[in-house]
Amino acid sequence: MDSNKKAFRSMAVLAMLLGSFWGGGAVAVEPLKIGMLLPRTGAYAALGEAITNGVSLAVEQNNGHFGGRPVELVSVDGGSVGETLRTMRRLIGNNGVDVVVGPVHSDVGIMAVRAVRDSHVPLIITNAGFNAATGQRCAPNVFRTSFSSWQIAWPMGQVAAERGYRNVVTIAWRYGFGVESVAGFKEGLHNAGGRVSKEIYIPFPELDFDAALAEVAELKPDAVFVFFAGSGASSFVRDYAAAGLQGKIPLIGPGFITEGLEEPGEAADGILTTLHYADSLDTPQNSRFRSAYQQKFGQAANIYAVQGYDAGLLLAQSLSKVAGNTENSEQWFAAMEEETIDSPRGTWRFSPAHNPVQNIYLREMRNGTNQVLSIAAENLSDPARGCSLL
Repeated sequence: MDSNKKAFRSMAVLAMLLGSFWGGGAVAVEPLKIGMLLPRTGAYAALGEAITNGVSLAVEQNNGHFGGRPVELVSVDGGSVGETLRTMRRLIGNNGVDVVVGPVHSDVGIMAVRAVRDSHVPLIITNAGFNAATGQRCAPNVFRTSFSSWQIAWPMGQVAAERGYRNVVTIAWRYGFGVESVAGFKEGLHNAGGRVSKEIYIPFPELDFDAALAEVAELKPDAVFVFFAGSGASSFVRDYAAAGLQGKIPLIGPGFITEGLEEPGEAADGILTTLHYADSLDTPQNSRFRSAYQQKFGQAANIYAVQGYDAGLLLAQSLSKVAGNTENSEQWFAAMEEETIDSPRGTWRFSPAHNPVQNIYLREMRNGTNQVLSIAAENLSDPARGCSLL
């Protein structure tokens, strides 16, 4: 009889303990705090919004939880280079985020990488393409779901040479990514027998292109390779057509010149770009993504949304494998390294330097959409020059 009473009391205690976890007085699961280091104002505000939308869609499709933990987005304005270190310290120290997603601007990215190198908090770069992030400044806790400057510009050099564009003028904003994009294009073009006859740089974020376009008209190159993005891309495309250069001198570049254009109209028709995504990719993943994005946000998805969405998929999948445990960073980072992302852009995985190994598509702008012509480079991996993880 005594043994039965003891057993009953033990079961009652166990029931109370379980009730404290799962009953009406349940112990709350710690939220997963994601710091969103993305621009809210300026030339890249629309890019930051699209990335945020992509992450939000992935959160919604996982019922608001990653690895069993409710997701909380902690958004800050990540558009100022000078404020980046202070902003990152606030996210990691004051807000206690588990991971930082962003940024857009490469110069902001350089500072963000510096801020996380001595921490166990991972940085998931959702746009900034500066080569050093997965090159000389690579780190175990720095991952990228976007691209490197080299990765999307080098293939266009090959394409240009194949199309007979042997004498090319380049125009770009003068900051890290613009300069690196030109360098990657030059490498691809020179390797294929072409040359860049003139490099023209515009101070960031200036939108006065008149002098550059006048010089192009005078030089009459075979093609113009250009890097601008956001509102800068929209302005340049309109000004290029207004200057009478459209249809006379082909306009080529990495795909950001045509991504998210504000009412591009006929001014954008015929622009050739290389990028790791295209609106017209005919895959079930892309169809589902574009439909869900349109329904939720009332606008068409673009590459920035894809990069944010893939960051969400990466976090959802890796945290599921570690049961939401972000304290064991080594285990979590290893899970991220092993992930294969079934993305709207196509399936991709990480290189040893934590940059996507992915297809780069050749696209042409037609009637307001980027149409795939071919794969310019299949499963292309960034060379990751100087990365200590290799």
